[in-house]
Amino acid sequence: MKLDTRRTIFVGFAFLSICAFWQMYDNLIPKILTETFGMGESISGMIMAADNVLALFLLPLFGSLSDKCTSSLGRRRPYILFGTLAAVAVMMTLPVLTDSYHASPAAWKLVCFIVGLGLLLVAMGTYRSPAVALMPDVTPKPLRSKANAIINLMGALGGILYLIITTFLYKTTPDVYTSYLPLFAIVGVIMLGSLAVVMLLVNEPKLVQRQQAYEQAHPEDTLTQVTDSGEVLPAEVKRSLRFLLVSIALWFIGYNGVTTWFSVYAARSWNMTLGQANTCLTIATAGAIFSYIPVGSVASKVGRRKTIRFGTLLLSGSFFAAFLYTMAFSAFSPVLYGLFVLVGIAWAAINVNSLPMVVEMCKGSEVGKFTGLYYTFSMTAQIATPIVAGWLLEHVDYKTLFPYAAIFVFGSFLTMGFVRHGDNKVQTKKGLEAFDVDD
Repeated sequence: MKLDTRRTIFVGFAFLSICAFWQMYDNLIPKILTETFGMGESISGMIMAADNVLALFLLPLFGSLSDKCTSSLGRRRPYILFGTLAAVAVMMTLPVLTDSYHASPAAWKLVCFIVGLGLLLVAMGTYRSPAVALMPDVTPKPLRSKANAIINLMGALGGILYLIITTFLYKTTPDVYTSYLPLFAIVGVIMLGSLAVVMLLVNEPKLVQRQQAYEQAHPEDTLTQVTDSGEVLPAEVKRSLRFLLVSIALWFIGYNGVTTWFSVYAARSWNMTLGQANTCLTIATAGAIFSYIPVGSVASKVGRRKTIRFGTLLLSGSFFAAFLYTMAFSAFSPVLYGLFVLVGIAWAAINVNSLPMVVEMCKGSEVGKFTGLYYTFSMTAQIATPIVAGWLLEHVDYKTLFPYAAIFVFGSFLTMGFVRHGDNKVQTKKGLEAFDVDD
């Protein structure tokens, strides 16, 4: 059994688009809200949580709707097409409003900005679950960890493209106003280019038909853990699913707390520019990029659960080490680069394997539904964490950020110990041979 690497890369462009956008959103919107519009961290955190509130409803909804779609473009691509175009159109109004408010503050401009954010989040919510569900649709179950590694690699490339561009574009000191319009435009181009790849090079109906034919010919490789009707999971699988979903929530609370507030944290605590702060995030993303494929191969041999538990221990330990560093030193040092490399490796170990574990517990026709369930729990966690972390930063101390994250991530290590299903080990070839394309 071989993974079609080229096909998986093309599918991954949808996720590249999503990750480039969310890297920009999490990186810039807190700065715009606090520095341009003058909001406190608590209020800004509530606004930053809005995307997760909407996602709580939109992701499972559009995941399920795409399951039932009968378009000639396939089940997922119509949502990817509409969502990307709508998101780019709305997104480009935000920096215009920000620049206008800086030049001449007015309440109506702030209102328009918030409304624009809401519309943008709705547009992104329409295609995130369908985009992620596209990979399981066209990939046999035993190969999904490896395929998800490539998908996450593509997402990391989207994020690192944004971070590298920001590092070179924005080198001014934190107290000098700069327009983010060029950055929004570049991300828009990345999103539209990714959309073109998916629409022109991914023949979804043909790939799904091929996947279904494979499953019928190799039922031993595609056994599911649900009943024939797909309505009821066995009790022991339900228990594993619950603990897995709780684990997902816990590690997203910790990780998203850091990613949401890091650019503000770095500027306030270490007087770093946006470009300097993004250098740290770029290093973490690079660590993830170099880890995704090896982690996928390791998980195929030792199991997804063990790989995830290793990742949660490493991530919580890295966050705690960052806390110890900030307690000992009051300025940035390159020593932190090493910690961010570890953060990237840890996140790769978690991210590559978590979604495949969830969809492993469903039948093929419900991949979109279970993908939506995955995002329901991850987004529910992220509703609370920008608000809680922001409140801690504003009312307690900025030094609370890293221990806050470490505690919740370590909690996910404990809950993953109760997960007993969704783990799929497959004997694979070594190195790049594992990713040979079938002739």
